[in-house]
Amino acid sequence: MRNFRLFCTNLLGLCFLFSDSQTEGFGDSGSLPPTPNISHFSDKQSLGVSWPRNQGASERDVYEIQISRTENHTIIYNRNVSISAGDSAQYTWTWLSDLPLECVDHSVRMRSFCHQTGPSPWSNWITNHGTKARDKFKIFPSQSVLKEGSNVMFCCVAPVGVNITSITFKDMPYPLLNIGDGVKAILVSNLAIPTNLIKILSVTCTDSAGKTSSVGKSVSFPPQRPRNLSCTTSDMINIRCSWDPGRKRDQYDRNNQTQTLHIENTDQAPIPCQSSSCIFPAVPQRQEYNIRVEVKDQLGEEMATYSFNISDRVSPVLEWDRVIPEVTEVSLSWTVLGNLTQNNFLCQVSVDTETISKQTLRSENGLCKVRLEGLHPNMGYSAKARCSVNGRLWGKWTWPVLFTTCPLVTLDLWRRIDYRSDSDIRRVTLLWKPHVFGRATTVKIQAYTVKWSQEGQTLTEPMDSRQSQADISIGPKKCNFTVQAVLNNGSSIPAHITILPKDNSEIPLLKKSLNKTSAGGFSLWWDERTSVTCGYTVEWCILGGSASCTLQWIKVPKGNNTLFLPPGHFKCTEHGDKLLEIQTGYTQELRSVKYPSLIKLVKSTHASVTLEWHYDEEDAAQPAFITGYLVTVQKVQSDTAPVLFNVSVGDPRQKSLTIEGLQQHQEYVCSVSALTKVGPGLPASITIRTKTNYFSHLTKILTPILLLLGCTALLWPQRILLKNVLKKIFAYPAGMNIKTPEFESFLNEIDQKLQSHKVEECIGCDIEVMHIKPLWHESTILRTPEHTNTMCSPAFQPSLPPSCVPLQTGYCPQSTVLLCERPIHQQIMCIANKSYLSMIAEPQEVEFTEIRSSFEKL
Repeated sequence: MRNFRLFCTNLLGLCFLFSDSQTEGFGDSGSLPPTPNISHFSDKQSLGVSWPRNQGASERDVYEIQISRTENHTIIYNRNVSISAGDSAQYTWTWLSDLPLECVDHSVRMRSFCHQTGPSPWSNWITNHGTKARDKFKIFPSQSVLKEGSNVMFCCVAPVGVNITSITFKDMPYPLLNIGDGVKAILVSNLAIPTNLIKILSVTCTDSAGKTSSVGKSVSFPPQRPRNLSCTTSDMINIRCSWDPGRKRDQYDRNNQTQTLHIENTDQAPIPCQSSSCIFPAVPQRQEYNIRVEVKDQLGEEMATYSFNISDRVSPVLEWDRVIPEVTEVSLSWTVLGNLTQNNFLCQVSVDTETISKQTLRSENGLCKVRLEGLHPNMGYSAKARCSVNGRLWGKWTWPVLFTTCPLVTLDLWRRIDYRSDSDIRRVTLLWKPHVFGRATTVKIQAYTVKWSQEGQTLTEPMDSRQSQADISIGPKKCNFTVQAVLNNGSSIPAHITILPKDNSEIPLLKKSLNKTSAGGFSLWWDERTSVTCGYTVEWCILGGSASCTLQWIKVPKGNNTLFLPPGHFKCTEHGDKLLEIQTGYTQELRSVKYPSLIKLVKSTHASVTLEWHYDEEDAAQPAFITGYLVTVQKVQSDTAPVLFNVSVGDPRQKSLTIEGLQQHQEYVCSVSALTKVGPGLPASITIRTKTNYFSHLTKILTPILLLLGCTALLWPQRILLKNVLKKIFAYPAGMNIKTPEFESFLNEIDQKLQSHKVEECIGCDIEVMHIKPLWHESTILRTPEHTNTMCSPAFQPSLPPSCVPLQTGYCPQSTVLLCERPIHQQIMCIANKSYLSMIAEPQEVEFTEIRSSFEKL
């Protein structure tokens, strides 16, 4: 009994305990609703709702939230929100409105669902009140900058009793949306940034009385994330970070931005920055940096992070020290700013956008030097340089420094020698032409200095700057001359020439070719001498004028033996210049030149001929320069035969030609004439005959023979099969089935059938049986010994000997035919129509193995 009472007491306690826990939760309809609070964020048109966590809430609570507009609490939004239980005692939820919250009242209420039971009662409406207009319109949204590409709802709040009749955006009316008492709105989609000069967009409200109110808005885009963020230092003291800000903003954009740099691994305050860069002092004793750059404006914010070691981000800054130009070189020096501890730098120097030097330089007290070669004299250049500490991060290029190389003047020196027959004294006329390289500056020659030395004696003679030649008398010995120009800032490069000792020996002429060109000059060619060490000098002079001849010359480098100039050949050796030849050319050419001589046939085939001729193209008696030859070929058939070939030879030194494409065993007339600039001269002709092409005839004969031999070789392995085929073709007709033992009865039967036929109605036949020796057991004897002298009679007799046997044919009735033997040595049996046999010699013994027959009409 006591145990029963104890059980009831415990059960009652559990009931009270369960009842208390249910009361503390929100499981029944009589539980308390949540108490929300709301906050208004007008810049984002968002409404924040927060409420405390219920006592005894489960791990995941569900709340139903409703949002209404106007004083009538028109429901515009309804949603269930599931929130996980956490450490926070306060829940927060945000709702974004398409209509600015200032336009009209917005209210919020909510209820909860606990332990999947019935909902709690609704909480009271918590209202965020809109703006009330008193004496003039109010237009929302209030922010002056709107986001590009967004959809915006503009509203007008009118004073009490005022009716809004229209709302315009950029002076364009839009359909009105009735929001509530005295509140109307319009919806503008996909806002765009204006492209005209005026960037302000107006929103205007008009009432029934015609009163208006306007506000200006601007459209912009939100900030972009900084790209390519990097940091460098030039002195290990200050750090400069830079980035790409992205899309460029218009100068009239009213969406002002702020950039801020944060050093996250230090406690330093944020550092304000420029739009694309930021400079801040390095933190003492710190190598690693973690930075964050934030960009903010009225439409949002973006950020980028970057980590680096300051020792790896050294970017040297250079400053020019000195530039010392020379004729073809320049010496550059610069200092490295920042008092960097490194002594070795990898530097690049660029001249006129072309990097021509990249080398490691050692800094002496921060000073680096470099010398560049290979420049052109008297020419302006611009140079710039940059350096690196590790070869990976390069500093910026310096500002270009301008300089001009020094001028260069050279003298082209030549001489003319006049010999006296009665003395060893030679008169030398030195001639020179100055060459000034480059055009950057004007070079003025002050004077010339002429020096010559002979037999250990040196003499000097100054010359005026207007002179270009000097006359000097020398002896028969070798003499060296030097001419140098005197400039306002120095001297030119000395020009040297050597006069060889006097030599009266005869000089062998060079093989040469001299042609006048269409340009009015001369095309000159000569044989190259192996003894030439420094090239050739060609001089010329125009004759026939009233004034004296002015000598002109040109130097030809070694290895060249052609020139477009008037004639003249000189050889230059290391001992001086030696006259080789003087030649006179023509300024006007004639056409009537002589014909080539000794034209002959060198080689002939069935389809080509090779001609060779002789011609002296350097003959002074010629009235023109020979430029080549014209070769024509035509058949000998008639004088009016067309020209088959017309070939020009462009080299006057080439005096042979091979003409191909001719016909075999044919006569041709070949003509050769010399060509000038005016045209061809007189022709020289020769008649030739091409050879016969025996090979083609041999091919025609051998081709069928080879084909026959080939067919024989191919068919020879099949000769047995071929023989059987021929047997079938020439054998007796099918169906006769003649056998040797039945031959006698066969002949008798045929004879009886053909007795009544007339001669003219029958078909005659001759059957020859060729003897082929059969095996002994296959041979058949067709006669008996006792009938060896019996003749075949015209009529059938029962006592016919076996040697006369009727033969049956399958085509038409025949007269009786008899088989008659021939002599043994012929080994042939003859079967003939007996109607035409008058007498047959007695047959010999014949052995049969095969019968061949042929039938034809008589």
